[in-house]
Amino acid sequence: MLLRFRPNQGKHILVKRWISLLIGLIFSLFFLWLGFRNLAFDDLWDILRGINPLWLLLTVPVYGVATYLISWRWYSLLRPVKDVPPRRLFKIVYIGYMANNLLPFRLGEVMRAYVLKRRDAVPIPPTLTTILIERIFDGLTMLTFIFTALVFVGDKIGDTLRTVVTVATPMFFAALLVFLALAAAPNVARKIYTPIINTLLPVGPRQKVLSLMEHFLSGLEALRSGRALIEVVVFSLGSWTVEAATYWIVMQAFDFEVSFFVMLLVVGFSTLTTVLPSTSGYVGTFHAAAILTLTAFDVARVDAASFALVIHATLWIQATLIGFIYLIREGLHWSDFGKAQTEVEQAEHSAIEFRNEETLA
Repeated sequence: MLLRFRPNQGKHILVKRWISLLIGLIFSLFFLWLGFRNLAFDDLWDILRGINPLWLLLTVPVYGVATYLISWRWYSLLRPVKDVPPRRLFKIVYIGYMANNLLPFRLGEVMRAYVLKRRDAVPIPPTLTTILIERIFDGLTMLTFIFTALVFVGDKIGDTLRTVVTVATPMFFAALLVFLALAAAPNVARKIYTPIINTLLPVGPRQKVLSLMEHFLSGLEALRSGRALIEVVVFSLGSWTVEAATYWIVMQAFDFEVSFFVMLLVVGFSTLTTVLPSTSGYVGTFHAAAILTLTAFDVARVDAASFALVIHATLWIQATLIGFIYLIREGLHWSDFGKAQTEVEQAEHSAIEFRNEETLA
């Protein structure tokens, strides 16, 4: 069973999960309607039938290179916690992609933490911290792509896309500054949170919470190193640039053509929308962002919609299949997704549960 909850977590956790599923479904349906409304689906099908699949197959090794660079970035972040080779992390990243594509609640991140703990004895909290840092650098990389592209093609971008940039920019930079501050001055952070924890929590759970905070700070340790920080930036830019090349390759299967800078905007905006609630695989939000970006540069909506469907399906299918192969090779089973969720929830919620139990007592 996928969703497993301990009795003391209560039914409200299950309710939250179902509410999250419902909200994600609503968002996905809304953005699917937004992207595909008023389209002639016969025209859409005609375009899809005329695609040369060889262009799509060419993306497989390119996407593999992008994923390998992501594995090196994760290696740079994890190295202070434990030295796990990038070739090993490469498999786990693909397993995470597969889980995110198939399952709700972004279980890909959960599976990555679970597999690392199971196979390499890496504690879950610092692993989750490194994954959170990855998401921040992904966002900053997308903003870098967008700002770079706007220098060359910014005159055609619409108000909606400008609003996305305006909202996302301070959010990601603020998160980065907070993490850099915590990484640079862990002792100051300890002086702030330790008396708060000692005051609010009873003796029993106090040490557990303090231990969790130490794990969290250990996950930030890579940000204290100038070398590691440079590696994370370089691998982020490199991996996403290579992934943008997969978008460019897929475009060759269509009759329209835009500059690589426009394709950077497509990558940037469609990736930024993954922070919004959606179903597994980011259905709807991804498509609407790609369509909106391409049509802003005079691509016909039916062509833009066809491209959005094909690039999403191309990346989704290969990441899911390769991830599933690595799942089997790692000796994991479908039941491990439920175990992963339970173990991560134990690591994340133990402190909160102790507080709740003390309050009820």
